[in-house]
Amino acid sequence: MSNAAPSPLTALSPLDGRYHGKVAGLREHFSEHGLIRNRVRVEVEWLKALAAEPALAEIAPFSPATVVELDAVVAQFSTDDGEAVKAIEATTNHDVKAMEYWLKKRLGHNAEVMKVSEFIHFACTSEDINNTSHALMLAEGRDRVLLPALDAVIARFRELAHALADLPMLSRTHGQPASPTTLGKEMANIAARLMRARAAIAGVAMTAKFNGAVGNYNAHLSAWPQFDWEGFNRRFIESLGLTFNEYTIQIEPHDAMAELFDAVARANTMLIDACRDIWMYISLGYFKQKLKEGEVGSSTMPHKVNPIDFENAEGNFGLANAVLKHFSEKLPISRMQRDLTDSTVLRNMGVGFGHTVLALDSCLRGLGKLEAEPTRLAADLDDCWEVLAEPVQTVMRRYGIANPYEQLKAMTRGKGITREALQEFIRTLAIPAEARDHLLAMTPASYVGKAAELARRI
Repeated sequence: MSNAAPSPLTALSPLDGRYHGKVAGLREHFSEHGLIRNRVRVEVEWLKALAAEPALAEIAPFSPATVVELDAVVAQFSTDDGEAVKAIEATTNHDVKAMEYWLKKRLGHNAEVMKVSEFIHFACTSEDINNTSHALMLAEGRDRVLLPALDAVIARFRELAHALADLPMLSRTHGQPASPTTLGKEMANIAARLMRARAAIAGVAMTAKFNGAVGNYNAHLSAWPQFDWEGFNRRFIESLGLTFNEYTIQIEPHDAMAELFDAVARANTMLIDACRDIWMYISLGYFKQKLKEGEVGSSTMPHKVNPIDFENAEGNFGLANAVLKHFSEKLPISRMQRDLTDSTVLRNMGVGFGHTVLALDSCLRGLGKLEAEPTRLAADLDDCWEVLAEPVQTVMRRYGIANPYEQLKAMTRGKGITREALQEFIRTLAIPAEARDHLLAMTPASYVGKAAELARRI
């Protein structure tokens, strides 16, 4: 075992083992290869920007052919290239410097680049490169992997809301029978919460700094004192689709990262709530689950179909939030101008996103198996005529009948009530005939207000 080649079976983390395939889309962005690739991108774009600036006369502009080659270095960056950078790092013991040396070697045949090769990493601190790379990783991982996975879950909740809009369901507040709703409206409630959470995740502007050691352009201004480095560097960061942070210490303070991780964690918490509710609805028989041919529910009890997708999702959302919340609490903190605790933690961004994406996959799979059980829902409603005490006492209030709450309390508290008993009580009320007839026609299944309309509107 100790000498076994790495494989999904021997992986320490289930993200790289059992669930390897389900989080594959994140590796492009959050693996070490993804980090190195983004570092190369930032360094190349910085060199191109310097060369294209007429005011920096000592840096000769590149020909179109060289620009094409530089872009190809980024676009074609391979795992072999990443391994070559890591080999250099074994000597430098510095990851960013290793990447700089690799770039100079990779472009060593290009005379235009070699003429200005010392402007690779010009006036940069490693954090300039790293924080910009991390911001790109997060923006792309969020937009290309996380949000599409969340969108699929939201779409399924919306689909269920529309399909089940008219299906009445007994509510349970504090676990006790309560005013009815519809199963579709419950799904709409979840969709609405997630839509708001999704907007918060998508709306986080990823910030980056590119202002040198301690954030004052010290090195930049020593070389070109009269040049507008702040404006130039701002435009450079914005050209990458990021938001420029003009006030920083040596490191970008990671406040936007914390905002993003908090937003993802909030969405995850909403989905933990949803998974637990659906688990309960399955337990109550409101939903049944479709099984694949040959699938086993329980190893010993053939009748059981366990809600394992929702349990798996809940567990992984919890793991994700443990990591994400640590990020949001730790990353905005640095001793004085910087320490290295942030870089240590940031290497695990893919872990937080990985467990989130895995949980979203499980949740979606579970939602795809759900089938409502109208008969079971109807039976629960028909056993709870006492829930109509609410509309009866509300109508009594309208027409000025004394002590409506107390009268219904005495009639219903701690005991069930039959349809006949309730209707007999309604017939005794001194209210207009139209109101009485409306109450007499009411059933627990019909007492759902605007639930269906609200469900279809989501």
